[in-house]
Amino acid sequence: MRWKIVIPLVAAAGVASLIAGGVYHHSATTNAREAATQPSSRSQAVETPTSAGVFTMHEQPKQVPELQFVDGEGRAMGLDAFRGKTVLLNIWATWCIPCREEMPSLDRLQAQLGGPDFEVVPLSIDREGLPAVEAFYHELGLEALGIYVDKSASAAYRLGTVGIPTTLLVNAAGLEQGRLIGPAEWDSEDMISLLRRELQSINTASNR
Repeated sequence: MRWKIVIPLVAAAGVASLIAGGVYHHSATTNAREAATQPSSRSQAVETPTSAGVFTMHEQPKQVPELQFVDGEGRAMGLDAFRGKTVLLNIWATWCIPCREEMPSLDRLQAQLGGPDFEVVPLSIDREGLPAVEAFYHELGLEALGIYVDKSASAAYRLGTVGIPTTLLVNAAGLEQGRLIGPAEWDSEDMISLLRRELQSINTASNR
């Protein structure tokens, strides 16, 4: 199934319904679609389709708001902890069925590409916090991924998500390079090739 990309602004009420419903929104109103396709003087987006989903890559990287969450040990941290490496930031929750289905492929992606220059950061917005996420990791046997939790779910609002899962590609300078809304086969051949190309492009740009 192909998922449509829409990036409207999210209101606080929208986040509340997202948390309560646990359903990925793969459709939008006509107005939202039109707003998402309007040209911007600051940045234009290029949709990059793969067999696993559609990544919207920005011609100009975008600022990422400050996020606060905890790691698997309960220690407070933010995205600045990953500064210097490219991050695939995945916003998800254990009650979100598409999120649950894609997590094993994210685990395999981290095992394959994770290292000094790249890391998958799955940020849970579960209100039940670490216990719910730890139990889910144990249930699925996830081993390569770290645990990160924002039980306030403020990250979903601050990032302007319209549903989960939503995944951001954040470059080594902490800027949003691209975004994919909806689930994906993260360790598919197409996706691996796309991410390798983007990593190479990001590294080339940072060395100029």
